[in-house]
Amino acid sequence: MHYFTSYYPPVVPAFMLAFLPFIALIVLWIVAIKGYALWHAARNNQMWWFVALLVINTAGILEVIYLIWFRPTASTPSTPAVSSSPQV
Repeated sequence: MHYFTSYYPPVVPAFMLAFLPFIALIVLWIVAIKGYALWHAARNNQMWWFVALLVINTAGILEVIYLIWFRPTASTPSTPAVSSSPQV
């Protein structure tokens, strides 16, 4: 019979438990910023950005780059607003 030693302790050390809130904040940040960026890419019919943001995991860095520099800005409307008052 072979005797295998365990390389990992059966309980989690206390210093690892201290990182759980930090890890939870990172996960929440990633999910929120990824959802926001994917929503904008889908809304603006930017299929390649949507696929890239969905597939590439960069801890929110690519999403922030997209939202700051590559998201189309709300410009002036292409059709003029129609007023309900008659023109004289």
